[in-house]
Amino acid sequence: AATEPVPPDACYLYNFDDPRRPRLLTLPAGRGAKLRDRMAQLSRELRVAIPAALETEQFRNRKEALEDDLKGRRERALKAFERRALTVGVGLIRTPLGVGLAPVHDGKTLDSAEIEALPEAERVRLREAASSLGGQLAELLERDVPRWEREHRDALRQLVRETTRHAAGHLIDEVRADFEDLPAVIDHLARVADDVVENALELMSAPEPSPMAGLPGAPDSDLGPSFKRYRVNLIVDNSTTTGAPVVFEDNPTEPNLVGRIEHSAYFGTLTTDFTLIRSGAIHRSNGGYLVLDARKLLSQPFAWDELKRCLRNARIRIEPLGERLGLVSTVSLEPEPMPIAVKVVLTGDRLAYYLLSALDPDFLELFKVQADFDDEVGRTRDEEQRFVRLFGTVAQREGLRPLDRAAAAGLVEYAARLAGDGERLSIHMRSLTDVLREADFRAAAAGRDRLTREDVDGAIGARRHRASRVRERILDEIGRGRILLAVEGAAGGQVNGLTVGQLGETSMGWPTRITARVGLGGGEIVDIERKVELGGPIHSKGVLILEGFINGRFGREAPLALEATLVFEQSYGSVEGDSASLAETCALLSAIAEVPVGQAWAVTGSINQLGEVQPVGGVNEKIEGFFDACLARGAGGRHGVILPAANVADLMLREDVAAAVRAGSFAVVAVTTIDDALEILAGMPAGERGADGAYPASSVNGRVAAGLQALAERARSFAAPAMLAAGATNGRRAAARRRRTSAGR
Repeated sequence: AATEPVPPDACYLYNFDDPRRPRLLTLPAGRGAKLRDRMAQLSRELRVAIPAALETEQFRNRKEALEDDLKGRRERALKAFERRALTVGVGLIRTPLGVGLAPVHDGKTLDSAEIEALPEAERVRLREAASSLGGQLAELLERDVPRWEREHRDALRQLVRETTRHAAGHLIDEVRADFEDLPAVIDHLARVADDVVENALELMSAPEPSPMAGLPGAPDSDLGPSFKRYRVNLIVDNSTTTGAPVVFEDNPTEPNLVGRIEHSAYFGTLTTDFTLIRSGAIHRSNGGYLVLDARKLLSQPFAWDELKRCLRNARIRIEPLGERLGLVSTVSLEPEPMPIAVKVVLTGDRLAYYLLSALDPDFLELFKVQADFDDEVGRTRDEEQRFVRLFGTVAQREGLRPLDRAAAAGLVEYAARLAGDGERLSIHMRSLTDVLREADFRAAAAGRDRLTREDVDGAIGARRHRASRVRERILDEIGRGRILLAVEGAAGGQVNGLTVGQLGETSMGWPTRITARVGLGGGEIVDIERKVELGGPIHSKGVLILEGFINGRFGREAPLALEATLVFEQSYGSVEGDSASLAETCALLSAIAEVPVGQAWAVTGSINQLGEVQPVGGVNEKIEGFFDACLARGAGGRHGVILPAANVADLMLREDVAAAVRAGSFAVVAVTTIDDALEILAGMPAGERGADGAYPASSVNGRVAAGLQALAERARSFAAPAMLAAGATNGRRAAARRRRTSAGR
């Protein structure tokens, strides 16, 4: 944006042809403010210059001359008419109500009695003369005098025009000289000059600025045909802009995006004009970039549709929402639409992008460039240095204390913990910045001028503690024995699995008992969680993979004659994920082989049908959850967690857990196959197939094979009597059929 050209200014002008449709004018950057200021100054100067010009002695003399001429023409015409009337005995009578005719004799107006005393012939003559003269008088008063008055008004108007043009011309010429290179401005100034000349008398009667101007409810000082129409409403001012504008709109409502038309309320009356047009974020970002938060935009009524309309039409039309919806019918403005060339940047999470892509067909047509930023980076030495510099800058910007080396190292480790991968760093700014702010508070309380490792670790620990209510409740239930969990000794068909849950921004892990039971059957492994619809599809997939592994290893020579059940004990909510499939497999094999497995271990990991152990998520939380559970149970001795070897790089354990591992009281063991886990849990070799295809009898796999063989033999022993009974029954039925056939013959 910094290297791109600065876009033009934009303003609205009074439309002398149609005041309801203000005209749009664009000017080079910086010229709009200058035009606004010059036109405001011109309005003030015209307010003074025009009345002054129309009050000069020269103007008054010429005006009086025109009035005297009109008066003289009227008087001369009436006197000439009066002389003609007197020659026939009729006089002209002037009254406050107008002019009339009456008979006269020797200069005296005759009354009714005197008229009646006249001879009949004389009365008839006077009556006829008065009638003829009345028509002539009416023609004079109704045709000639109004014509003379119109001519007088035209002459007076022309006098006012000449005087106004002389008074305002040089003022407008001064403005014109500053904008000679802009034809649109020159054209507008010509319209202003014509309007000033044509409406000079109305401008003379424009109200003076009110001392209450600007106060709520105060009337505008320039209502009606006034100097206000000569102002410039600058809606986009790029005079201080460098390069293309970049606008961040934090509250993307429909008016904040496309602008609005304000109204002034005065004693219950709403009025508006072109000076009350207000720009929106799209106006201000025209020629540059508009950055919007997708979720905020979509949460505002009509904002998303209006933005799409502007982008699709490449112009902005300011239209009151109430009028568009037909809610109000007040007289308003229709400003000329503004052409736009703006790049809109929507920021948001991936879910918002995918939903818009799927649900709004216009989205991909209007937003063609996708930038999917990763919220993690690789944990290389260079990236760690960039990470530390980044949050050093954040601390400086936030007014926080600088970090010392140990504090920076602690923040790096916490970022790796957030990423759930020891070889990657989370760059989730809000979470990491919150830790810095809290660490700064701790450093301030301790009187330190730098953030130390103690401050960072304390902030992280405090955040974890504040969100630990559910975790502590679970540990309390384990400690009191209300949640059954064995962390010592050995038991068959029972393994401590590990689960992880997300509560808000906090992840926590805890152990759960997984049990398996085996009996005679047709080779089915029943997932109780799925049976009762508590197991999700991924968990069910894990159990089916487990079944495939056992069939592939032990069911190649004969079908499995068992029915097994698997369950998460004391689990009353939904179960999802396949990270317990390794623990479920070990529990099931232990139940089949009748080999007890150590309860001091907890197991996490998923498997494939080949018996390989695959990585899972949340290993740090799971390990820490089992560690805390062992402490809650008050168990002594050595405990540990079995996890996939591929998860070793993810380990970023709490310091107390890491210290226990270093001291040898707690172990974290990585495995790559199911057999590796079985050997640790059972304390005996898993066993490999010999040349004869059999497993060693003393191995776990050998005992599993023996257990399956025993189940198969029991199944056959139950099947033999049934087969004999079925054979005898079939023989009796065949003999009966033969007897019926012989009898029929």
